[in-house]
Amino acid sequence: MATHTVTNQAPPREGLDEFALDLPLAEGVRRHGASWAEAGLSVTGRLVGSAGFQHDAELANVHEPSLTAFDRWGRRIDEVEYHPSYHRVLGAAVAAGAHTAAWADPRPGAQVARAAHFLLFAQVEPGHACPVSMTHAVVPALQQFAPADLRAQWLPRLLSRDYSPELIAGKTSALFGMAMTEKQGGSDVRANRTAAVPAADGSWILTGHKWFCSAPMSDGFLVLAQAPAGLSCFLVPRVLPDGSRNAFLIQRLKDKLGNRANASSEVEFDGTVGWLMGDEGRGVRTIIEMVNQTRLDCMLGTAAGMRQASAEAIWHAQHRAAFGAPLAEQPAMTQVLADLAVETEAAIAASLRVAAAYEADAPAADEPLRRLATAVLKYWICKRGPGHAAEALECLGGNGYTEAFPLARRYREQPVMAVWEGSGNVIALDVLRAIAREPETADALLAEVRLAAGADARLDAHLDDTARLLHEAQRDPASAEAQAGARRLTEALAVALQGSLLVRSAPPAVADAFVASRVGPVRGFLYGATSARDAAAIVARHAGA
Repeated sequence: MATHTVTNQAPPREGLDEFALDLPLAEGVRRHGASWAEAGLSVTGRLVGSAGFQHDAELANVHEPSLTAFDRWGRRIDEVEYHPSYHRVLGAAVAAGAHTAAWADPRPGAQVARAAHFLLFAQVEPGHACPVSMTHAVVPALQQFAPADLRAQWLPRLLSRDYSPELIAGKTSALFGMAMTEKQGGSDVRANRTAAVPAADGSWILTGHKWFCSAPMSDGFLVLAQAPAGLSCFLVPRVLPDGSRNAFLIQRLKDKLGNRANASSEVEFDGTVGWLMGDEGRGVRTIIEMVNQTRLDCMLGTAAGMRQASAEAIWHAQHRAAFGAPLAEQPAMTQVLADLAVETEAAIAASLRVAAAYEADAPAADEPLRRLATAVLKYWICKRGPGHAAEALECLGGNGYTEAFPLARRYREQPVMAVWEGSGNVIALDVLRAIAREPETADALLAEVRLAAGADARLDAHLDDTARLLHEAQRDPASAEAQAGARRLTEALAVALQGSLLVRSAPPAVADAFVASRVGPVRGFLYGATSARDAAAIVARHAGA
């Protein structure tokens, strides 16, 4: 029957090299000294662009993890079962070094190469990225704060590219999670009530209830608890050195808006064994090393989602005709696609620049830069994610709103990066604290953005206004006025940094479109409201042409 002949539908977007097609990502990898990683990134790009990997990504989200608290005989086991597709996705990411390759081989460009691998995997299946990110993030905390015996026990396993989901002794590899927040405190972690008391053998015994503990099948966790000297950080394993299970009572799995492939849980500690990390009473200082790294991955994860959303929207519009021409060639749609692409490129460029600031051989000025830029860009990029996904979904029309296409899943996914590791006000106030306690961070960020001075008068005006806001906030950062304006300042800093990076490194069409629509005198509130001068060229660039 004629009605059964399918026409004017886009073919599956599969069988592609997602790294080669992502020109901003590939150019960023080269720009930051990681060209040596391109062959491996193309392998990852072809893997995540394959039909099989995309099907696994779908299955891992459709067949969600489930909790088995007891075995058939009534023994407490507290295990989470995942669909085999999830293990295939996570195992592939670990094998590619998306977790700890930068620490295992800290050559020039290693952090950027690892960030690119992480971005490619998260572009297609974001749920597995949570344990991958936390495993990457725990390494510097262990290196800096763990006693020698804990480092010797855990670091070789964390740097391994093996993957095993079983909770057993003798594993050659390990993944990590963290548990900070509690029901009565949330972001105010100093309100935590979990208690820790020292044991005779040098370990500590923890008692308490954590409101959020992500990836509970990980092998180890950094946990905050109140010790006699104050809030402290502890390493809590799921399996104890003698091979027995630690007391790690999973009360329930959270029923989340998105991030469905990844299990997030509430856990209770009842005689749970842990080991002190860093100084007693200095737990926030210890775990912040892990938090800053995961904030960078929130940026990368959001940028990955923007890339998926832009790529899917462009693909659909290039293969779908309406009103006598392909959608991508309709001027109104071209402008929307170009604006989505510009947002994506700004997120990728900024995230890679911050990743480069974490390199072992980064210049000294990059240390204060990354301290402030990580918070500023985590706030801005992650806040932009949900709206970006919604607009891209709309480009697919009704198809985009169905679960058969990936953008409905992506739309639900994007908000978690804004919540994870500090929601908007927490991050904006952290920016105020940074510029007050470490004024060199503000100087470093301003120096970075001023590298583009003189290239665009509109951007110059924005940089001057941003510097004024920054200096006003520094005069009295604890005032109600400064705190009320923290979001405005953070937004201005983020746009200044993104604009500076694009003016210096992106094609003129992209840079001009960003500056015109984000800081120019004629701006719209929604994507596509400000006309890019060469929208078709921007769309072609993000299609991989």
